[in-house]
Amino acid sequence: MRSTAADIAVIGMSCRLPGVRDLGEFWRLLRDGESTVGEFPEQRASDVKPPSHPDAATVNSGSFFDSLDAFDAEFFDTPPAEAAAMDPVQRLGLELAWEAVEDARMPATALAGRAVDVVVGSAPSGYELLRKQSGSDRDDHYTALGSSGALIANRISNLLDLRGMSFCADSGQSSSLVALALACDRIRAGAVDMAIAGGVHLIADPEAGLGLANLGVLSPDGRCFTFDERANGFVRGEGGAFVLLKRCDLAVADGDRIHAVVRGWGVSSGGASTRMPDPSPEAQAATVLTALENADVPFDGVEYIEAHGTGTRLGDPAELSGLRMVSRQTGRSRPLVIGSVKTNVGHLEPAAGIVGLVKAALCVHHAQLVRSLNYRSPHPAVADFHEDFEVLRAERPWPSTPGRPRRAGVSAFGMGGTYAHVLLEQAPEEQAVTRTGYEAKAAAAASGVLPWVLSARSEPALREQAARLRDVVTADASLSAADVGHSLLSTRTLFEHRAVVLGDGRAESLAALDVLAAGGDAARVMRGAATGATEPVVFVFPGQGSQWVGMGRQLYAQSEVFARRIDECARALEPWSDWSLVDVVTGAESAASMDRVDVVQPALFAVMVSLAQVWRSWGVEPDAVVGHSQGEIAAACVSGALSLEDAAKVVALRSRALTELAGLGGGMSAVSASPGWVRDRLPRWSGRLSTAAVNGPRSVVISGDGEALDQFATMAAGEDVRVRRVNVDYASHSRHVERVRERVLEAVSELSPRSSSVEFHSTVTGELLDTRALDASYWYDNLSSTVLFGEVVEGLMRDSGGVFVEVSPHPVLEVAMAETADALAASPAVVGTLHKGDGGASDVLLSAAELLVRGVPVNWEPLFAPHEPRRVGLPTYAFQRRRYWLTEPDADAAAARATNLDSERAVLGLVSAEVASVLSRSADLPGQGAPADPDASFKDLGLDSSMAVRLRNRLATAAGVRLPATVAFSHPTPRKLSRHLLSLLAPQPAEVPEVTAQAGAEGRSDDELFELIDRGYA
Repeated sequence: MRSTAADIAVIGMSCRLPGVRDLGEFWRLLRDGESTVGEFPEQRASDVKPPSHPDAATVNSGSFFDSLDAFDAEFFDTPPAEAAAMDPVQRLGLELAWEAVEDARMPATALAGRAVDVVVGSAPSGYELLRKQSGSDRDDHYTALGSSGALIANRISNLLDLRGMSFCADSGQSSSLVALALACDRIRAGAVDMAIAGGVHLIADPEAGLGLANLGVLSPDGRCFTFDERANGFVRGEGGAFVLLKRCDLAVADGDRIHAVVRGWGVSSGGASTRMPDPSPEAQAATVLTALENADVPFDGVEYIEAHGTGTRLGDPAELSGLRMVSRQTGRSRPLVIGSVKTNVGHLEPAAGIVGLVKAALCVHHAQLVRSLNYRSPHPAVADFHEDFEVLRAERPWPSTPGRPRRAGVSAFGMGGTYAHVLLEQAPEEQAVTRTGYEAKAAAAASGVLPWVLSARSEPALREQAARLRDVVTADASLSAADVGHSLLSTRTLFEHRAVVLGDGRAESLAALDVLAAGGDAARVMRGAATGATEPVVFVFPGQGSQWVGMGRQLYAQSEVFARRIDECARALEPWSDWSLVDVVTGAESAASMDRVDVVQPALFAVMVSLAQVWRSWGVEPDAVVGHSQGEIAAACVSGALSLEDAAKVVALRSRALTELAGLGGGMSAVSASPGWVRDRLPRWSGRLSTAAVNGPRSVVISGDGEALDQFATMAAGEDVRVRRVNVDYASHSRHVERVRERVLEAVSELSPRSSSVEFHSTVTGELLDTRALDASYWYDNLSSTVLFGEVVEGLMRDSGGVFVEVSPHPVLEVAMAETADALAASPAVVGTLHKGDGGASDVLLSAAELLVRGVPVNWEPLFAPHEPRRVGLPTYAFQRRRYWLTEPDADAAAARATNLDSERAVLGLVSAEVASVLSRSADLPGQGAPADPDASFKDLGLDSSMAVRLRNRLATAAGVRLPATVAFSHPTPRKLSRHLLSLLAPQPAEVPEVTAQAGAEGRSDDELFELIDRGYA
């Protein structure tokens, strides 16, 4: 058997023709027997000089795009002036090459830096002549780049960062098929493993066709009568096609979808066998015979020939004469089915061959032969036509012959005498197998929340991507949620504008796509732009306060990674506890009470360590860790500084020692004031009160004697500063801890701390710490000294920005970190992990989605592996085209595309919609609608502190303004917040610094804010 290493697989294809946007529409055009041929569009006539030649009507007939001026310069990172200078054939070539790669079901980044050839057949469009006529070339320094034909291939290589040969072929009407043959030669010779080949043709000015009309090769009837007795010339066509080629054995090994296989090819010249431009039957026959020999297949095994088929008086008889020579020399025993795509789309000249090849590949792939249009009776110059040839007048299935794969030949002939022929064969059988109906139903029924990741270079493109995906998935019931999600992750390039749709099955995901396509929000949709720094990734572990009953119940059942780590923690805690960790984490009725400090602290430790393992399983690795009070034990374990066994011992025995402090008159209070304000007043209670923790610019916790705490609260109330007692009956981080000093030091004396590659930023010392210092004395200091959390976070944000992930069952430090960022005018991403009342896998996924849309890499492939998903076809990129023609577009045309927010009503609508989205985060799609009462407080509407920060994030992104983390507390109703937002959007006469909320200001009385400080103190 012939080795597949000698064959070339077509793994990606793209095409663009008038009225035909993609391969699907092209196939429908072919099957329905339709034509794109018409008249030169009136709207384009204003850009060119109308021809006054007697053949004006002839050159104005053809297959023309409605416009050539549109281009997505932003996607291709092209300045407007350069985009305007680019010949439209360059623009079309860029788009088609990109779509061919996407059709191959691989991200474009997978090709970057590799030796991949780009070979393109092209010819001038006439844009250069229009440029000169308009005078726009005189001062345009992009003209040289825009007019060079070679730059079609060069721009593609630059776009995809390809390092192979980058070459434009011009052999006349055979250019693109010659380009493909050159690419196949390079692959078979071992120079490269992959290549992009294609061709484009545009007609900026139809008058450029007058030379062809004078030659007598254009049809005065405006149609191609290929092989017909009425054959009198061709009509010109616009468009193009590209293919991505790969060595067949590698494509099979990589599981690529293969449209067809290139078995053989031949390229030759007619030399002096005829007078130019007359075709040479002998040269055509020699070219086909070379391709057959190259492919090692008999001509009798070829069912169909996609002929050059121009419909000219001399060309058709010559081509058929050449094919008849091949039949006679090879002993072919049956008629050959022939056809020409030129009857559908006109003659694309340099791109004609590649368009014919795409048509043939589609026919081979679908096992269907389509009709050739405009055929009534055979050309009279071809005697005994039906003995050797058949032109189909209706579609029919490809004849099935046992042991004979479907094969088709494709011809393209250059007017100067360069001939090319390519032989295609159906994909290997293992590539042609599709999922059975039973398997498809089983896959579609697979349950579990899965992410669909979409991205684009702009917000409008992102919305259109969602709409396209919705339409494709809706139309194909065999596409499971896992198929789609896996394909989005593995076959698409990730751009800066991003959205993640989370759904439990197709229905939920499609409903979310509907909302996203409309520019709205849904409970399980996360949107954002990856424009900020994403390093370092900092895992933040809070202290006591984030716990809730049943905090790990759902995730323990849903996540094998989480459950396995919880079980490991249980085994590590077992020597030091007399209760079941699994029962506590899952909220079992028989579980030990979390009111016990010696239960809640080990349980929180185990949950945080296990959540960190979930993050790591998705590829989110910490560059640094920060722990708040007991959270430093989890931070030490996750960083690798302490083994799980040592960390479990510390948290279990130290928390048991804390039980001795209970009921001794100590306590703690959260103070909504600056650290300086608290520090200045504490001396009145010297020896009785101390600063337990500094969480942020206006978040401090004090600790000490209960009576002194009451006196401090009375004093603070007189200065309009809120103070709230924390719900504990002991005083950590104060002199009270001295009573258990010896017990703690003895309990954790035998530890083996080690160096860690993950940075450990100590909230005891306020500095980066060598983790070998995490001995017994450190863990006593961690319990007794002030927690310098705010100082550490501020230092990290100031020095490197980064991303902060609160790894806990409920975010209790999120607002404090957001306030720190506001004070620094920084914009780091701050996200939680689980949230109270939810705690399932979808909650963690939504938190991960927040990271991904901000630019942090997340690897969700392990989520899809159990579903055994396929790589399936997805819509290609939704280019957002604008006019670029001869001159750069006006500046006004480049105005922002932001939603119009110029009235209180419009802004209130935005705020209400975002509130509804935040509130419905865990609800069923598509959301709960806008709040009924715009004057109801956010607290009454159901927002907690974490939701308030999320609302701030969404509004800041939607409106493009900077908002403080506490904006929902300072402006505590939808109406008040919308008025504040409108004031920021309105033009300002001068730069006025924004006044942030002060202690006692409206909204600071909201108990939710102080509950956050309470729960997040330590």
